[in-house]
Amino acid sequence: MSIFEQVNDDIRAAMLARDKERLEAVRNIKKVLLEAKTAKSGAEDLSDEDAIRAISKLAKQGRDSAEIYISQKRADLADFEMAQVKIYDGYLPKQMTGDELKVAVQAIIAACGATSMKEMGKVMGIATKELAGKVDGKLISETVRGLLS
Repeated sequence: MSIFEQVNDDIRAAMLARDKERLEAVRNIKKVLLEAKTAKSGAEDLSDEDAIRAISKLAKQGRDSAEIYISQKRADLADFEMAQVKIYDGYLPKQMTGDELKVAVQAIIAACGATSMKEMGKVMGIATKELAGKVDGKLISETVRGLLS
């Protein structure tokens, strides 16, 4: 079952359970997936890879919003955003730990033969494709920078 089909099933289940919070989060996911589907020149199906990319972007936006709300001392709104993010994370693959990320980036650096910061762009291109949805891009960048310097 594709992620898009899973989202549709989860919408029905949330409606039947009268779970307003989950229903809103899953509807947000469906909206983002439909936008991604139509942006791909009207393709019939949205690949799970593209769906994961769209959902991870949505989760990142939620985390960023929660940080802003916390800085403005709006814990109520921050809690709501983080509850939504928790639901989004349920559709994403397991996130890598710092050690797993370091090992993966070291393997990528060894595979492409990068030795200095001048080659960070080449490493980042490969790393972001291979690790998409498994870890935040900012963490990838920090790890690559740390290993190449």
